[in-house]
Amino acid sequence: MEVTDITLLEGSNVSHGEVANILSKFQERNMNSFNFPELDNNNGRSRLWKCLMRFLSLPLPEYLTKEILVTLRILSRDKQEINDIINIQYIDLLLKHAGIVSQEEAIKRINENENFDIILEALKCLSNVVFNSPKAQRICGTNNTMEGILFRLRTYRERTIPDELKYFDMKMLFLITALHSDSRSQLKDELHGMTYLMELVDFEMKQALGDCESNGAVGGVPSSLKLTNEQGLLLCEVLKVLFNICCKDKGLHLDEEAEAHGQRLVCILRDLLLATTSSPEKQLDLQNHTVNMLTAVPAPCLSVLVAPHPEKDTTENLIEYEGCNMEAVVVLLHVLQSKLDIAEGETQTEALAPVLTVLVECARNHRILRKFLRLQILPPLKETHRRPEEGNSIRNRLCRFLTSPNTHIKNLVAELLFILCKENVGRMIKYTGYGNAAGLLANRGLLAGRREDDEGPNYSSESEDSDTEEYKKYRHEMNPVTGCWEPPRTNPMEGMSEEQKEYEAVQLANLMAKLSSEGLVKPCRIGEDGRPEPVDHILQLQDELPRQQVRPPQSTEDDDH
Repeated sequence: MEVTDITLLEGSNVSHGEVANILSKFQERNMNSFNFPELDNNNGRSRLWKCLMRFLSLPLPEYLTKEILVTLRILSRDKQEINDIINIQYIDLLLKHAGIVSQEEAIKRINENENFDIILEALKCLSNVVFNSPKAQRICGTNNTMEGILFRLRTYRERTIPDELKYFDMKMLFLITALHSDSRSQLKDELHGMTYLMELVDFEMKQALGDCESNGAVGGVPSSLKLTNEQGLLLCEVLKVLFNICCKDKGLHLDEEAEAHGQRLVCILRDLLLATTSSPEKQLDLQNHTVNMLTAVPAPCLSVLVAPHPEKDTTENLIEYEGCNMEAVVVLLHVLQSKLDIAEGETQTEALAPVLTVLVECARNHRILRKFLRLQILPPLKETHRRPEEGNSIRNRLCRFLTSPNTHIKNLVAELLFILCKENVGRMIKYTGYGNAAGLLANRGLLAGRREDDEGPNYSSESEDSDTEEYKKYRHEMNPVTGCWEPPRTNPMEGMSEEQKEYEAVQLANLMAKLSSEGLVKPCRIGEDGRPEPVDHILQLQDELPRQQVRPPQSTEDDDH
């Protein structure tokens, strides 16, 4: 915007038409701009903001109010100087035009006609301001912004409000709770935000279900929950707010009310996992945010993911296991598969963390979930001639991450597999190979196997599967280090004299000593605590050689699962 235009806007005699013309030209030139170097001189930004906010405080035609708000939305993308420009008066004025007011004021306005275009532009402007200005974050985190949004949220059932407006209401809540941490407890506890947000999700799903049913069912089968892309976007934003206000409470003691909230939330999340949207991309986004939300839910509540199997099943392709509907768990496994595709193809391994965290908590805390996950991830072994990390099954792909440089993902994968093996060292070695499992076993002090006085959790001892005939055939020839069968090899020392063997042994010892002295390797043995401990000299390894050997699991059966 030219300096002359700003000067004209500052004048007291400028007409509405002139203002609209200047703003329209600015919008046309800068519709996709995020910075405005032409405002760097002569205090241009501050002057322009001041002019526009002055106009906004006056009674204006609605078309001009919208033009001003559109211009402010564009200007608010620019982080430069915005923290110095913004003040409480500006925020209050934008909130007023966004319809975010105190409950008393909102009740007074209840019968007034609302211009949703103006409200939406004001909300978009506020979102930009809060995102770019720490001062605005503090102001909106301590004034009545959240209260005003929640009051409007409670009226969604009673009147028709555009989905986009609902979306930006939730976006404001997300930005405030994400960027001003003190607001989270206020929203959750003082304003009862969790209750209202869950009611919103429930309402939107019922609306979608009503739309599906109104379109009729095919062959007498009820339609599944199908969300529009707009509903999917809105629900993703609600889940982000819920995550912000719940993420710090996961490890706290569950009282009766918190447990009820958690179970109700998981029930809603289960339905969202099974919902579809108009586009695959939006459905993937919804699943991702649902999984993220599940990581913030208290672990005891995850059992609600498993629904009782209906006595009269009218649903096609229902996935049943031991009398329970496992559809939601299967969706989690599909999410895991898609994240494995991304992680293996683009090294974006952190994308795996949320779904792995959820699966670990499911397997650790709920027997039926662990049994089903074990069946899907670690079924009875049939492939004996390939290493555990070779192949495309979930087990193969997870085993590849046991040696990942990403410690967080490596530990999550190891934890999941170890729990599915019921923390049985021999079974873990059987399914992953000692080489892949060594990191987990070393961290837990289990390199020498589990000690008698250090048993894992009390898992059920019932039989859940047994070794396949293929595995039984090659079991005694399996290499426990690699986790697969290897053909017999000729003895490299065959035909050597005793003197030659002694010479080669001395050479090997000298080479190892050299590597050790140069700091390239550090010889270790398994200590009394089951963890590796360094030795002063490689000859110390000889004293306890029998105790250091890796042995394959003795049992031929997986007698507990």
